[in-house]
Amino acid sequence: MPRSTDILLTALAPAVWGSTYLVATEVLPAGYPISMAALRALPAGLLLLALTRCLPPRIWLGRVFLLGSFNFALFWALLFVAAYRLPGGVAATLGSLQAMMVIVMARGWLGTPIRAGAVAAAATGVSGVALLLIGPGAALDPVGVAAGLGGAASMAAGTVLSRKWQPPVSPLSFTAWQLTAGGLILLPFALIMEPPLPPLTGTNLAGLAWLGLIGAAATYALWFRGVSRIEPGAVSMLGMMSPVTAVLLGWVVLGQSLTLMQGLGAAVVLGSVWAGQRANRRSVPGASVAQSNSWHRLHDRSFGKENPS
Repeated sequence: MPRSTDILLTALAPAVWGSTYLVATEVLPAGYPISMAALRALPAGLLLLALTRCLPPRIWLGRVFLLGSFNFALFWALLFVAAYRLPGGVAATLGSLQAMMVIVMARGWLGTPIRAGAVAAAATGVSGVALLLIGPGAALDPVGVAAGLGGAASMAAGTVLSRKWQPPVSPLSFTAWQLTAGGLILLPFALIMEPPLPPLTGTNLAGLAWLGLIGAAATYALWFRGVSRIEPGAVSMLGMMSPVTAVLLGWVVLGQSLTLMQGLGAAVVLGSVWAGQRANRRSVPGASVAQSNSWHRLHDRSFGKENPS
């Protein structure tokens, strides 16, 4: 499959994730962030496990739970803390630092060279997100800033380690394993730290279905598929599509204003994403490319269901 097609399919994931803020604020009950995260992850993971009928072997359990923590449990928990304690624009800008963190982590864990063009594209993208989302007088809360940086680091680590550790199963099964692990980690914290949920309405359930089935199961399968095929730095740049989608949805659905400065920020973000794809191309050493090609040969036919391992 052409690299451009892989990039477009992978970019669908963060584009859909941009709807999370809209759904969470307009559809889901407020004040239950960990419970909502657990309900987003665990049912979707269990459903995918039932569809793929592929359980992780015992030797993979430690890695699966670590990845489930980085990509879902820890990331989503810190994301909610940052969202509650910081203006949305500040939180999103801190999250966009993930691209620069991935470049550094990929160097240490994968041996990927650090390229000046990739760093410049990531820094420009962060600037674009700031133009897009940060308004005048944005306040900085130390706990919120720490949570925002921690969430970015968690997702960056999950992205790079998901590239480093690729089990011999389809991306759909890999997603099922991680979603289930992340949900199981979140569940006890939700039960201990938050009050019981109120009765959920049909609207609440529809929002959870969207976030779980589309915003988690389907999109993370595309994301992990892209992680296995595209350079880590290039994949992480695609994450900047999320704030662009969020702003556009706020404008179209909620009638929020869209200023000239925000339009400039969106253009800068999109330009940096394009530049990041070019700068990161062919930056993975031969061994990693060979591993990725082996994955492709084994699993191009198994994006859906495979036999239990």
